[in-house]
Amino acid sequence: MFSGLNVSIHGDSNTDSQRLVELAHWPIKVSIIIVLGAMITLGNVAVLMVISSSVSGWSRNSRYFLLSLTGADSAFGIVVMPLNLWVSLVKDYRQGPDVLCHVVAFCNATVYSTCMYTLAMISLERYIAVLYPLKYSSLMTRKRSLMLIAFSWFFPPFLLLPVSFPGGIIEVHFSTASLVCNPTYSTNVGYSMSLTCFIFFPCSIIMTYTNLHLWCAAKRQRKKLRKYDQNCRKRSDVASRVLVPVMAVYYTCWAPCMAAMIYNAVSGNSVPEWLEFVVVWLPTSNGFLNCIFYFWINRSFRRKFHLVFQQLILALCPSLAKAFGWSADPQTLFVSGIWDNNNSVYERSSSMSSTCTMMTLAEDVGHT
Repeated sequence: MFSGLNVSIHGDSNTDSQRLVELAHWPIKVSIIIVLGAMITLGNVAVLMVISSSVSGWSRNSRYFLLSLTGADSAFGIVVMPLNLWVSLVKDYRQGPDVLCHVVAFCNATVYSTCMYTLAMISLERYIAVLYPLKYSSLMTRKRSLMLIAFSWFFPPFLLLPVSFPGGIIEVHFSTASLVCNPTYSTNVGYSMSLTCFIFFPCSIIMTYTNLHLWCAAKRQRKKLRKYDQNCRKRSDVASRVLVPVMAVYYTCWAPCMAAMIYNAVSGNSVPEWLEFVVVWLPTSNGFLNCIFYFWINRSFRRKFHLVFQQLILALCPSLAKAFGWSADPQTLFVSGIWDNNNSVYERSSSMSSTCTMMTLAEDVGHT
C-alpha cells in the first residue's frame, strides 16, 4: 500500500496504528497538494508575465511590492510543496533530530512569514497612498520601499534560524497528518510564542488597522459623493467588495494555522489528522487567492494580461490566434500598446498606487 514511502515505524502500538491510518490517506493528500501547487504556480506565473512590465495606473513602488508578493506566493508552489512531498517519500519516520526535516521546516516557516510580512507592507503602502497622497512621494520613496521589501525577506530567516539546527532550541518532526516538517512547538513554548508575537500579530495588526481606516475613508467619501451625485446611490459599495474579502481571506487562511500552533505549544497535543492537514496547508491557498484579490480584480491588469496572452499565442500558435480572430498586424499591436500607455499616464496622474484603486473602483465595476 505504501510502496512509494520509506516506512520504518516503531514505538507504542497506539502511535503506530494512528500513523498507519494517516499514511493510508497519503495518496489523497498528495493529490490535493499537487493540484493546489499547480494552481498557485500557474496563477503567479501569469501575474509575473504581466507585472514584469508597466501596468496602467500602477506606480513603480506598487509594482515593487506586488512583485515581492508574487515571489513569496510562488515560493509556496516551487519550494514549500516540492520539498515536503520529497520528504514524505524519503522520510523513514524515525524519532530524533533530522537534518533534512529541520532545513525543510526552516524553509516552510520562512516562506510563510515572508508572505505575511509582504501582505502587511502592501497594506501600509496602500494606506499612505490613499490617506496621505500629497506626502506619498516623500514618505514612500524608492529607497524606503526597497528597504521594507528587504526587511520582509531577510528578517524572517534571521528570526527562524534556530529552527534549522538539529539539537537546537526547538525540535522538528515530520507530520504524517499534514505531510509537512513542523517544529514541535511544545518543546520551546517561549520561542514558539515569540514567533507569533514577531510575525503573525504585528502583521495582522497592521493589515487590520490600515484596511479598516481605508474602509472608513471610502465610506466617508461615498457619503460626500451622494450629496452631489444621485447616481452614486446606484453604485455598489466598492470598499466592502474589495477590502472585506481581502481581510476575510487573510484571517481565514492564517488564523487557524496560528491557533493550531499556539494550541500545540501550550498543550503539547496535536489537532485531529484532517484538521491539521487543512490548517497547515490553508495558508498556501492564500498564494492563489492573492492572485485574484490583488491582481485579477483590477481592470488594468486584466487588459494588460489579455494583450500579453494575445502576443504569446500569436508567437507560439498563429493558427489558434487566427481562429480567435487575433491579428498579427504590427499596427494593431502598436495601437493596443499606445492605448495601454495612454491609460498608464492618465491613471498614474489620478492615483499614487495601483493598490488604492478601491477609491475609484466603482467605474471599473461598472465596466466588468
